Amino acid sequence: MPITDLTNLSSFLDLENSSEPQELMPPVPETIEHTGIPATMIEQLILKALYYKGEMVGRELAQHLGLQFSVIDGMLEGFKRAHQVAVKSSLGMGAISSRFVLTEAGRDLAKEYVVTNAYSGRVPVPLFQYVDMVRRQKQGDGWLTMEALKDAYKHMVITPQLLNQIGPAVNSGKSFLIYGQPGNGKTYLAEALFNVDPTFIYVPYAIEAQGMIIKMYDPVYHHAVDEVQDTLSAFTTEPSYDKRWFKCRRPFIVTGGELAPEMLDLSYNAVAKFYDAPLQLKANNGIYLIDDFGRQKVTPAEVLNRWIVPMERRVDYLTFQNGAKMTIPFECFLVFSTNLKPENLGDEAFLRRIQYKMLMKSPSEDEFKNIFLKFAASQGLACTPDLVDRFLERHYRRTGKARRRCHPRDVLSHAIDILRFERRPLALNDEVLTMAFESNFVSTEDDD
Repeated sequence: MPITDLTNLSSFLDLENSSEPQELMPPVPETIEHTGIPATMIEQLILKALYYKGEMVGRELAQHLGLQFSVIDGMLEGFKRAHQVAVKSSLGMGAISSRFVLTEAGRDLAKEYVVTNAYSGRVPVPLFQYVDMVRRQKQGDGWLTMEALKDAYKHMVITPQLLNQIGPAVNSGKSFLIYGQPGNGKTYLAEALFNVDPTFIYVPYAIEAQGMIIKMYDPVYHHAVDEVQDTLSAFTTEPSYDKRWFKCRRPFIVTGGELAPEMLDLSYNAVAKFYDAPLQLKANNGIYLIDDFGRQKVTPAEVLNRWIVPMERRVDYLTFQNGAKMTIPFECFLVFSTNLKPENLGDEAFLRRIQYKMLMKSPSEDEFKNIFLKFAASQGLACTPDLVDRFLERHYRRTGKARRRCHPRDVLSHAIDILRFERRPLALNDEVLTMAFESNFVSTEDDD
């Protein structure tokens, strides 16, 4: 059984006694017991690695498993005595430089393990170590400052009122609903939250729970930090942290209309016999954005009912194929973005489950002008405030057309296309802007 007592781990992640701030890092396991994983599982991973790779040098095998060679050295000796593993060659620096291969008996045993569970790679992290790390990597109270928030949104035209609404929601880490008319930048605003916190966290490649392996690493969402690889040789220094974990930016996961109920629970690979983590688990210590909320394959009520307990208690319950359940931390910041009116999503009790709400209003004229001029400058377009004022008068004030934050980008992109097609300098005028406006919007007139 996995070890659930941390007393033998030299105070796992215990940094409180340090007099100086330190980066929170998972400590390097010195023994099999320190991994928290049964020795039999590690033995199986060794044999499966050699089965898949054919042959491996000791240090390569250790790197593959994410462990120091000293942790698996005794296991390899046991395999050699049992005539399941043989040494093909050596560089003369001990077992760490030896090239290991499976014997016929070893291959037969490895095949049996592959049929039972085909997972091969880093030794999983036991659930209790993962839970502890997630809790410790959670942002503390009051972590967000107005200066950091302004810096995250410096590329956008945004008012102090909006920042004052966004700040408390982000700082709390509770659920957040952004709603309003399409084209006003709700998704753009939500995606900018990725820039709010530039700190790094540690995420395990895989988790072990109740003897099951759950794959966590997803290159789509987890962007590992480039680091100098620890070279495990006879002259190596110890790695700085447990290599069963990888260091990455806090995850930012986005799903839209494709979200389905099965994406929110463990996904079992019937061929490989291990699980893939659901999106909210991969988003722990980060942000999970549900875009176009209300247009998923499931109803808003189904999505929110799935998360009523996690949002309130900060824990989630996942189900294995055999019906057993596991309890995991729910420490991702849930953000919902929708074009629908809140009352069309659910009743008052339903909406109360989402802690913070913000209406993304259409921009004022001054905001619209600033967005227009800022985007024009970014594209190298010559544009004056007077030209923008005439554009607003002709196409918005006279017609009563509603302003949207996306309009300056859309119209100016069309203007650039027109100027390039006509081989003209990138300088705007009334004629070009009118052509760009008319090619961008559907006319309400009917000539028939």
